[in-house]
This record gives sequence, C-alpha cells and structure tokens, in this order.
Amino acid sequence: MLVSIIVPAFKQEKTIKKDLENIYDAMSHTRWDFEIIFVDDGSPDKTFKKARLIKRKNIKFYKYKKNYGKGYAVKYGMARSSGDVIAFIDSGMEINPNSISLILEHMLWYESDIIVASKRHSASKVNYSFMRRIYSWGYFIFIKIFFGLNITDTQSGLKIYKRDVLEKVLPRLLIKQFAFDIELLAVARHLGFSRIHDAPVEMTLNFSNSTFKKWLPLFLDPNILRILKDTLAVFYRLKILRYYDDGNRRKWRYDKELDMKINTGL
Repeated sequence: MLVSIIVPAFKQEKTIKKDLENIYDAMSHTRWDFEIIFVDDGSPDKTFKKARLIKRKNIKFYKYKKNYGKGYAVKYGMARSSGDVIAFIDSGMEINPNSISLILEHMLWYESDIIVASKRHSASKVNYSFMRRIYSWGYFIFIKIFFGLNITDTQSGLKIYKRDVLEKVLPRLLIKQFAFDIELLAVARHLGFSRIHDAPVEMTLNFSNSTFKKWLPLFLDPNILRILKDTLAVFYRLKILRYYDDGNRRKWRYDKELDMKINTGL
C-alpha cells in the first residue's frame, strides 16, 4: 500500500526543511511505502527555496504564486498524488510525524474510511490552555449536533483518507481556508463514508505561529468567527440547498480553471 503524505505550507521558511526531514525519517522506519507531496501555498518568503534543499527521490515539490488557502493546497496536492491512502499533515513542527504511522495502524484496525488525529483523544499527548480546551469541547458539541460527526476533534492538522473518499468528495468542496476540514468530513459522511474514527496524536502546540489574535477573547477573534460562519454555510449547503448531492453536479465549482491558470503561470 502506497501512502501519499501532503504537506501544505504557507510562510514556514524557518521550519519547513526540518519538517520534511522529520516526516521522511519517521516514515523511513515504518513498513509503509510512501511519497511526500509538498505544496507551497503562495508563500512570499523562502519557504519553497528552503524545502527544495532536501534531495529525496520520493518527495515532490509544488508552488504557485498566490495564496489560495490550505483547502486548495490540499486539493492541489491530492491531484498529483499516487497513494492508495492520502494523509494531510500541517507544517510547523507541531505534530510528531511518528503519529502518521500510528494512525495508519488505527485505520487498518478499524477499517476506517477516514481517520483523524484528535487532540482530545484520551491517549493523546498535548498541552494546551484550559480555555482552548473549553472552546474545543464547545465546537465538538456544535459539530456533533449539526452534522452527526461522532469524533472528538475535526481541526487537528493530521488526517488520513482512503483515496476513493477524496476522489468522490473533493470536487464538491468550496471552502479553501478555515472550515475546509469540517466541510470535507461532513460531505464524506453525507455521501455514505460513515467509518470516520479518531486516534491519538502527539503535539506540541506553538501559539507563536497561530493565526488567532492573542489580545482578543477567542469568541471575538475574527478567525474563529470566520470558522463558525463557514461551518454554518456548510450546514446550509448540505441540509437546505442539498448542494453536495449528485443531482447538483453541474453546480459544483471545482477549481479546474484555477488549476489551469496556476499551471500555465497566468
């Protein structure tokens, strides 16, 4: 079984070389055949240059000029992958790359369609503030009520999908940034991929790289408000408009035109 590991990155020039080296070294000591797909999501710094310093035959490097968001970077990487299963892992050195192999084993054991690394799993090794635990719990309840997803964490930076799940789900998705993860999970479940499980992860949260505003209460942070807005938009499209259903195929706005512009340098 070939595992494709997509690593989207934006402005990670300080850590990206070490990130990729850590992922490569961790996977080299497992039983899995693997490839790493690095996607620079329009970084204005030296992220891509630093990444290219690594010379490995099974690492592919991609970059486009404009920042389109993590969701688009993941779709871009998936379209260029060959794996039977596809893993997404955030750059930034927060997640121990040994967690990839760990949750792959969980995926096989549970025969999962999707497996999600969860900060809130009882076996996870994560330190984060009491208030962030409260907000994480609140969002978990919100997601469970609105979408019926019975997993404890939807926003962690490591998830693994069977290829057929992504091939069916990704063309329907609209969100490229904040709520991309929940849109993908909710639509997958809606399409019948119900074997969605969570697994433990080891993380060292680095809030110095966070997009959230330290000087604001979390419930007033514009990025958190954007996540909530986008999450409600997913619910509206899923439950009211039925946008993601096969009958609305002509309305799906998959980014083929954007892909073409990027690949031709327009």
